[in-house]
Amino acid sequence: MSQRKTQVEVTPVEHFVMMSATKAQTSCSACETLIWERVRTLRHERNMSIRVLAEKCGISINTLSLIENNRTSPSVHTLTLLAGGLGVPVVALFEDEKHKQELVYQLDGQRVLIRFAHGTLERLGEGLPPLGAEPILVTLEDDQYNEVSHNGREFIYCLEGKVTCLLSGQAYPLSRGDSLLFDAGAPHRWTNSHSQPSKILVLFCPMEARDQPAEHHLEH
Repeated sequence: MSQRKTQVEVTPVEHFVMMSATKAQTSCSACETLIWERVRTLRHERNMSIRVLAEKCGISINTLSLIENNRTSPSVHTLTLLAGGLGVPVVALFEDEKHKQELVYQLDGQRVLIRFAHGTLERLGEGLPPLGAEPILVTLEDDQYNEVSHNGREFIYCLEGKVTCLLSGQAYPLSRGDSLLFDAGAPHRWTNSHSQPSKILVLFCPMEARDQPAEHHLEH
């Protein structure tokens, strides 16, 4: 008695993802590397934090963080959820940028403001990979109460107002023109010591491309 083979229908999207994954496994890890880079790039372009994208996709923050740090390979289902949360077709997660941006020219008042718990943030190098340092313009409206720590170094230059950086329990007051450079692995937080919002220029100097120091401050 012959047995009938059960046919499983596969959607075009699932077929493409599975074929791409197969090619990546049989050739090299370049495709997997491209996926985490593309997810992070697309998320930054939409000014989303890891928390916001994870909620839109219906996956955990830890899972998304592992994917963006190239520490796990997303399943077909997870890739579909990521594409939906980012508002792009799944194929966009496998496509390299055809035109690499070589400079960022921004006029005052035209940068996108990203609001976090204690003020606003503007990415001065948006569009370029954070090689060596990632410049961020931060407007502090109140204290950053929770301490954070991350890999690499952090440089702070006070542009306006008064800011105090609490580093391992030690207070370092900064007025206009003052600066501070330190190992960001130590627990630290920013405090606005002025009656009005203060502005600081922050340079995050990650040790590896996968590090995301700005995200640590945005989530607190």
